[in-house]
Amino acid sequence: MVEKVITIANRAGVHARPSALIVQTTKNFKSNIYFEKNSDRINAKSIMGIITLGASYGTRINIIAEGEDEELALDTLVKLFESKFEEE
Repeated sequence: MVEKVITIANRAGVHARPSALIVQTTKNFKSNIYFEKNSDRINAKSIMGIITLGASYGTRINIIAEGEDEELALDTLVKLFESKFEEE
């Protein structure tokens, strides 16, 4: 299991478009991938879970990956978040 805490950097937060990009990205990995915000943990392969997480600008979330390609999954998601979902 690997994990990393990131801060949402894009001004619009994680809305429908970034949520769809996250799901498209996570579906490529065999690992289980989760996002944690406070005490909430959601499956990062679920668009509804991501949207209901309510990750707005400045929110800190923990990305957790467990499985055979966990390192690559975590690195790929961190890069996606750092790119601000290519919105800015």
